[in-house]
Amino acid sequence: MLAQFVLFDGFDPLDVVAPFEVFSASKAFTDQVSVELVAADGPREVHSGIPAISLTATAGLDPDRADLIVVPGAAGRSLPQGEDDLTDAEREATIPAILGRTLTTGLPGLLAKALAAPDTTVATVCGGSLILSMAGLIDGRNAVTHHQGLDVLGASGVNVTRARVVDDGDLVTAGGVTSGLDLGLYLLEREVGPKIALAVERLFEHERRGVAWRDHGPAPVGA
Repeated sequence: MLAQFVLFDGFDPLDVVAPFEVFSASKAFTDQVSVELVAADGPREVHSGIPAISLTATAGLDPDRADLIVVPGAAGRSLPQGEDDLTDAEREATIPAILGRTLTTGLPGLLAKALAAPDTTVATVCGGSLILSMAGLIDGRNAVTHHQGLDVLGASGVNVTRARVVDDGDLVTAGGVTSGLDLGLYLLEREVGPKIALAVERLFEHERRGVAWRDHGPAPVGA
């Protein structure tokens, strides 16, 4: 399977690196996985939202090739205080502004194509699900994001599910920044198998947190 990890200007590095490293490490245990860092506009150096940290997209985002596409959130000021007092540069560096700028690129169209493809899974970490929701791509779907963005996600027509990882079939979303590691291991288990996922989990000396929610089984009594 080919897993493509999306970069855009202002992305959060940990959102990308944690699941990317999970899938990269799995190649020591299986030949079923390949990984790429990609951007909607093709190969280039992409600056993150943290100064002095950038990653290189080696290919363009391509839903026709990818089996899995992982979309990160942004790094910046999450909840501006005294927004009227911000300079233009400070306002442009806020997470809402960074995420909003992705809507002016080719990314939403490519993600729409990916979600329409029968054999492609789109996954998000943190604010990545907000990009999908702002683009109108996941109305009525089950998803999660960073806890500070849950109200925004719900207001956009998404069914907010407060879990570490939310599996809605071809859409798999994860919560705040560190959940990218749990998302990567969950997807590796789902797509390649638990033996490979356990081998990577042991290598990383990490125990996954929380429950991966699926719309399956009885609802809790009294819920």
